[in-house]
Order: sequence, then structure tokens, then C-alpha cells
Amino acid sequence: MQERLIPLLRCPVTRTSLSLQVFSRSTKVFNGIQQEVIWNGILFSEGGEWFYPVIDGIPRLLVEAFQDYAAFLRKTLPDYEERCERLLAKHEQFISFASQKNRLTKKSFAQEWSIFNYEEDKTWDADQAEMMNRFLRETDESKTSIRGKLVFDAGCGNGLLNQLLAEAGMIVLAMDLSESIVRAYQHNQQENAMFVQGDIQFPPVAIESFDIVHCSGVLICTNNTEYSFSCIDPCVKAGGKLSVWLYHPRKNLSHNLSNFIRRFTSKLPIKLQYYLYLFTFFPVSFVLKRLKGNKQNAREMTIDILDWFSPQYRWEHEPDEAESWFLKRNYAQVKITTKDTFGFNIIGIKNK
Repeated sequence: MQERLIPLLRCPVTRTSLSLQVFSRSTKVFNGIQQEVIWNGILFSEGGEWFYPVIDGIPRLLVEAFQDYAAFLRKTLPDYEERCERLLAKHEQFISFASQKNRLTKKSFAQEWSIFNYEEDKTWDADQAEMMNRFLRETDESKTSIRGKLVFDAGCGNGLLNQLLAEAGMIVLAMDLSESIVRAYQHNQQENAMFVQGDIQFPPVAIESFDIVHCSGVLICTNNTEYSFSCIDPCVKAGGKLSVWLYHPRKNLSHNLSNFIRRFTSKLPIKLQYYLYLFTFFPVSFVLKRLKGNKQNAREMTIDILDWFSPQYRWEHEPDEAESWFLKRNYAQVKITTKDTFGFNIIGIKNK
């Protein structure tokens, strides 16, 4: 974690600034130069009621972080147990809500991205050049226009796009809900790409601060797509841009059958799901894709299958419905920028 990240962060509950207690520092190579980073510590909200660990260089800014990382906090915070008791006495139902709604989603996406090979695999069939071009098409930007802009990537997955954006001159705050953020940070070598663990419904970032808020294929994996949209909207500054990619419905028998099946399989333990899909859906998918000329390797195909079947939620929306979300929240120049077999990207400019 770089010190320069702290001014962009906020307590996800109180929305107040955070103060940092550092326990250890380490070094990390950015842009070919070894630099000092904060490795372990704790971030405190104003007043100190809420607290969030920094572990292995990553701020863990989840509402339930004090429970998820209890082992670390017990070792580093002398009054940890007393702090927990106070939080639970005052906010037990709220904490339980946040923890339960995220529990399965964190597991499914951690499993999905644990398979990804950073040296060999493509991300959604795209190599690095196509990933950048896809981002530019979706956001209606150019390589020139993005330089110097501050972007919040709300749901960064494997983090490769964030490295590319930073290399192209953007300042990137990349966030993901699951432990996949650890590998994303480990593989990052760009100083202007910064990573945090956070919840899209409680974004731990400063409001009205970002030139672009980018959220690709994430809102539809939450318990309520429009509500999640409303949670990231405040992060966009006046005159800034919000860009989201969503699934749309399809009149296709195999598509609808798959959605029906996932209603049941997505409730199974994630490890059981992995082996179930590996021995059932994967062989069929492999043969069909090869017959169609698709050159995905086995890991890429497995990630595709997990991404469809394992998330707890997978909502689909029509473009006019998504457009209404923008218009209700004072956005102009709302338009569809890309559309494909499974979904579409839509953007809007926040009125000043």
C-alpha cells in the first residue's frame, strides 16, 4: 500500500477519513524501481470506532473485515476483543447483513480468479491490447483523453486491466470484494495502480472524486443491481463519467436452461461446484468451443463456467431500464457504447 492512497480512502460505514497505524513496511517494484510500501497496519475511522486491517500491502475495507481478519487483529490490536464487543453491541444486525450478503460471493470469485494464470491466460478472450481497446470502447475514451484521469475500478477481478490503464497514464484505484485482490496486487508493477478490498455497496473511497467510475460485470452479481448502481454513483465527480457493463436477457433455450440450473448449483459449496462443473459442463463446453474454432485454454474455459454458474446472483437487464438509472440520478449523454451476445455497456456524464 502506498501512502498516497490514504487521502482517497474513506471508512465504508461512516464515510469519514481514515488514520493509519503502521506495523511493518516492505518493498515492491514499481515501474522497474524498488520502492517502500506499507505492508501491515490498521486504518481507523474518525473517533476510532471502526477499524480495518492492512494485510500484505492491501487495505481490507469491508464492513466485516474485523471478523474476516480476526487472527491478524488479535495479534496486533491489544484491545481487539473489547472493540469487537462494542461494535457488535451497537451494530450487530448491520454487520450480520453485510457479512451474510457477501459470504458466498467472496468465495465464488476467489475460487474463479485463483485459477487464472497471469503469464499465459487471456481475460474474457482478450489479450492485453484488446483489453485496453475494449475499455476505451466501453468508456468512449481514447488513449489521449484518459491520461492523467483518476479512475475507480469497482470490481477489478484479476487486476490486469488496471496495470494497463496505469501504464497508459491513468491513476487507478482498483477494488474487489474477494481475496482475488491479493494476486491482483502481487502481480501489479505500476505505481499508479492501487488496490483495496472493498464492497461495492459500501465503497471505501472519497465521494465526488473520480473522473471515471468503471464497473464491468459486477453490479449484476450483487443482491440488487440498481441499489448497487446507486452506491457507486456518488463516487463520480461532477462532469465525470460512470460506465457499467450488464447482462441482458436472451431468448435462447440453452441460455435460459443454464440460468435455471445455476439457481440450484450456485447454492452448493464452492469446492463441490468446481468439481461438479469440471466433470459435467467443462467437457461439453470444450468440445463445442473447439468445433466453433474457439482457442480458449482449459483454465480460461473453466473461469467462464465458474463466472456463469457459481455467483450467488446473476441478474439481467434491458438497456432502457439501465438508462433510467442514469437519468434518475442527473446524468446526461447517456448511451450504449458496446453490445454483444451476453450484455452491453452503458455510460453517462454526471451533470455539474
